[in-house]
Amino acid sequence: MTAEDVVASEDAEVPEDMGASEGVVAFEDAMTAEELAAWCLGLNGTSSDVPFPRSPGLTVFRVGGRIFAFCSLEERPLKIALKCDPEEAVRLREAHPAIVPGWHLNKRHWNTVTVGGLPARMVRELVEDSYDLVVAGLPKAERLRLDRP
Repeated sequence: MTAEDVVASEDAEVPEDMGASEGVVAFEDAMTAEELAAWCLGLNGTSSDVPFPRSPGLTVFRVGGRIFAFCSLEERPLKIALKCDPEEAVRLREAHPAIVPGWHLNKRHWNTVTVGGLPARMVRELVEDSYDLVVAGLPKAERLRLDRP
């Protein structure tokens, strides 16, 4: 999916906690925290944990022991940090106010996504793209085990 594939509806309602002043438009079909976690864990070979004692609410999603997503599932607005191809990351940020450089991460390779500011379909695709980037860096035997040669 490219940044141009999804355009925010002018009629979408912006809930108070979304920070309308930030230019993020809320989508009615936005994913919930439960749906987001289920989608991340539904990808082949994934796991989650809470590895940072100073951030007990920060859930990390992994494949092959490597991180493909960070998310504080209890925070609102719901946000997720996802790995992204550097060129695509810039295009996505320019096209969507709900996508910004990764917070406390390498901004070249990570985006922070306000989940409610994008259609659920796009969030699912961004999560899968992040997963695929991490899987591509795994050893071949691990990729084959995950059915992603």
